[in-house]
Amino acid sequence: MTKAVILGCGKVGSVMARDLAETEGWEVLAVDPSEDALTQVSGRPGIETRVADCSDQTIVSELAEAHDIVIGALPSFLGYAAMESVIRTGTSMCDISFMTDEFRDLKDLAIEHECTVIADCGVAPGMSNILSAWGVSKLDRADMVEILVGGLPRERHLPWEYKAGFSPYDVIEEYVRPSRVVENGKIVIKEALTEPEPVTFDGVGTLEAFNTDGLRSLVDTLDVPNMREKTMRYPGHIDLVRAMRDTGLFDEEPIEVDGVMVRPRALVAKLLFPKWTFEPFEEDLTVMRVTVEGELDGIDTRMRWDLLDRLDPQTGFTSMSRTTGFTATVVAAMIMEGSLTPRGVFAPEEIATEEGFLDRLMEGLARRGVNYEAHLETRD
Repeated sequence: MTKAVILGCGKVGSVMARDLAETEGWEVLAVDPSEDALTQVSGRPGIETRVADCSDQTIVSELAEAHDIVIGALPSFLGYAAMESVIRTGTSMCDISFMTDEFRDLKDLAIEHECTVIADCGVAPGMSNILSAWGVSKLDRADMVEILVGGLPRERHLPWEYKAGFSPYDVIEEYVRPSRVVENGKIVIKEALTEPEPVTFDGVGTLEAFNTDGLRSLVDTLDVPNMREKTMRYPGHIDLVRAMRDTGLFDEEPIEVDGVMVRPRALVAKLLFPKWTFEPFEEDLTVMRVTVEGELDGIDTRMRWDLLDRLDPQTGFTSMSRTTGFTATVVAAMIMEGSLTPRGVFAPEEIATEEGFLDRLMEGLARRGVNYEAHLETRD
């Protein structure tokens, strides 16, 4: 019996807990500081729950030592410390926390403790990295990688025309973190929310794509002269959040309000949470396109993968939770079955070309109803 612990039982963590518990031979402990969050999975077969403070590294270490694998689904600001604590116990881990820290700095520590850790193991980052690296590996020369991704409500409602499939705090982080792109072989830093452009998707319509820091580790691990990642929203959303950011509402530095010190971002995230939260069974969409261009056998070649995923009406799992969480659970299963054995801390693209990895990952996702559509175009 494989014993897994899920750190964080929000929308994605709860879906991962249920998915692993429904996998033969797995037992799951879901841990969260909020008892309300744990009600999403409490009482389900194969799942135990525990209220605990996941910012307490003593608790994280004790949980990791008692389990075969850890799935990290904590807010970004807790991710690095939790990962380090897990590694020191020698327990393997898949993580989706979108941490701001450089997780690959922990690689030597993970090698020393003989464990396998895959960070950024969601949809984007995650599958976007894997498909980019796999495509680059198949070309003789890669010239361009472009990632376009967005999580959206199917029904648009003013003023936001947006709801979040994960923590609003981490959504805000995307809007403020400087965006790294690669242009003509050089890393260029651009402000988030810049260079908006229209993008049309079948079944969705026209969206607005803008710069965010989604390339992350790809800027270091792939030798491609031009790479960019853009987030997509319905047109109009970017103007609202840009105005909020420029007003200072996303700042982390506390300010005094009527004698009380307040962090603007924490307050805004708290206020936005009920407005950006999906109602049960409210339909959402995940839209992603990964494009790799270059040359193969002297022919200009473009490889592309499209994803259009929706809420599962039977389980109520949101699309963002499914596409993010199932990537991590499928990879976790590979680690535990012994088909993914390298020791260390890895970005997803660093394991993308392991023999048979992408096929097994795609098969696992397809069994769960998440399907990527591949396209190949050539031009003499």
